[in-house]
Order: sequence, then C-alpha cells, then structure tokens
Amino acid sequence: MKNIVYVKNVTTLKLNTDKCTGCRMCINVCPHAVFILENKKAVITNKDRCMECGACSLNCPANALSVRSGVGCAAGIIQSALKQKKSPLSVEI
Repeated sequence: MKNIVYVKNVTTLKLNTDKCTGCRMCINVCPHAVFILENKKAVITNKDRCMECGACSLNCPANALSVRSGVGCAAGIIQSALKQKKSPLSVEI
C-alpha cells in the first residue's frame, strides 16, 4: 500500500498534532496507511495516499483530524478538466 497515490495535491486531510494523544486509532482505521506514530503522536506520511473516506476523523477520540470526504477528489477532477479545457462530464466517441 505504500506506493498508492489517490489524487495528487488535493486532499483536505488535516492533523492537529497538539490535540493528538497518540491512541493509534487513525493508524488502525486508515485503509491506505497514511499515518504512522512518531514521538507518541500521529504523523501524516503522504497526504496523496488519502482517499478522503473520513474513517480517521470519525474515529479520532481527540478530534485531532479533519477531512471533508470527497472534496479533494472533486477538486482534482475539476482542476484536471480545466487544465485540459474539457468538460469533466464530456465523453469522446
């Protein structure tokens, strides 16, 4: 799982290390191994692995994590379409 990238530079994932208690819940629930524990605190290893499912923020007892599910993915699709000057809904036949 370490080499998987969901969508580059668009995730809304944020970690407040001051609030983090080091409970490891984010590590346990993240399907893409975005987090590790360093010095008894969670650390985001690669934000681009985040698929914005929200499991980490929903399960964090300290409310140290936030993510707006799906927002980054939508932004990535729109940005990509704008760069290509095509409608994200257009289909070539």
